[in-house]
Amino acid sequence: MLGVYLRLAEQGIVNSREQVGTYVAHQGYIDGPLRGPLHARASADEHDSPPAHEPDTRLQRRLQFHSHSHRVISPHTEGLTHDFWIGQVDPRLYPTNAWRSLLVRMLQASCDQLCHYGDPQGLVQLREAIAAYVGAARGIATDASRVLITNGIQEGLSLLAHLLVRPGVEVAVEDPCYRGASSVFASHGALLRPVPVDADGLDPEALPRSATLAYVTPSHQYPMGARLTLARRKALLAWSREVGAYVVEDDYDSDFCYDDAPLPALKSEDRFDHVVYLGTFSKSLGAGLRLGYMVLPQQLVGPARAAKALLNNCQPWLEQAALAAFLAEGDHAHHLRRLRRTCALRRDHLKAAILNQLPGTRIDGAHSGMHLAAYLPAHLPDVRRIEHAARSVGIGVYGVESANAQLFDARRASQLDHCLLFGYARLSETEISEALLGLRRAIDSLG
Repeated sequence: MLGVYLRLAEQGIVNSREQVGTYVAHQGYIDGPLRGPLHARASADEHDSPPAHEPDTRLQRRLQFHSHSHRVISPHTEGLTHDFWIGQVDPRLYPTNAWRSLLVRMLQASCDQLCHYGDPQGLVQLREAIAAYVGAARGIATDASRVLITNGIQEGLSLLAHLLVRPGVEVAVEDPCYRGASSVFASHGALLRPVPVDADGLDPEALPRSATLAYVTPSHQYPMGARLTLARRKALLAWSREVGAYVVEDDYDSDFCYDDAPLPALKSEDRFDHVVYLGTFSKSLGAGLRLGYMVLPQQLVGPARAAKALLNNCQPWLEQAALAAFLAEGDHAHHLRRLRRTCALRRDHLKAAILNQLPGTRIDGAHSGMHLAAYLPAHLPDVRRIEHAARSVGIGVYGVESANAQLFDARRASQLDHCLLFGYARLSETEISEALLGLRRAIDSLG
């Protein structure tokens, strides 16, 4: 009962007077003078307002943002036993003990940081650690002043669109393209100019000279998995210099390279400071951490920092501090080595299982990353029927457009009617074998 009175007092409904008692705060609060005007106003509002099921067209006209479909989570998580959705990390491999220890240590050392706003560009210790990491791993010569911490790569794309894209601006994108990129540029009014992708990556000869920027995934093209050749990288950078355009390099899964040494990042060859490099920890530590980064051309550092300040000011301090130590003290390198070994084994097992259960399949894009493309024999049903049949037995498999990619060329879309994308980082070898056996049976059931 005491709790009830305290709650009423906190809400200003009652007043308590010592040695006197507890009284309603204002005469008529419930059924006094306020009742009439409130009811009158409610009646007037009900009379003037359109029915709830009829949208107010005046509000519709004020809407400036027009959504474009994009999803980063599997659309069919319910009822799936095994899911090949791309970009998922195996929680069984998470460095839980090391991460928990770092979080506790950061809080004990300087928890007062939780009471202050941080630098919109990001915690300097984390930016220094990232600059050192991309220098060693990706050949990018940079320092903390060029690094900006983001809420994953998607926020980096949104910041760039805010800075560089206006209605009518031309943006070159790969075809097929990661939908999260094409959608954010289109939402700002960009005119998307698709550039064909083949086994050597994006074709620089097809780049429009009128574009303001080009979005590329050169290390492991999304979704098809091609690696941009050295010759095409040079041609892309030359195009950027000639037309005065920025190049956005999305290096979303380059931490995972298996068969040979990875090519250096496109940014490492950027002599004219035209390339914006986007990186993430979503594939190594999980998307829920929401920590990515940009390595920016000098002329974009100030504007990007200001845009980030207006958007959300900064990333949470605690996770930034823990990640900075995780990188600087060698835990990240140790964790990555373990992940690479495990993912390489799973990739090899998946390739063998596909060829065993679906003979005649051609596999591309398996040299790196966390997914591969499987081109099924032409006599099998198309991928839409296979996706549906597989879901009915609890297996998630995805064609190109289902896997958060956008196709622009209708002829290319028909060519990919027998292409499935398999993300393999989350599933063990046993789970992969079970899933491919189930997939084979689901396909056989289609006749």
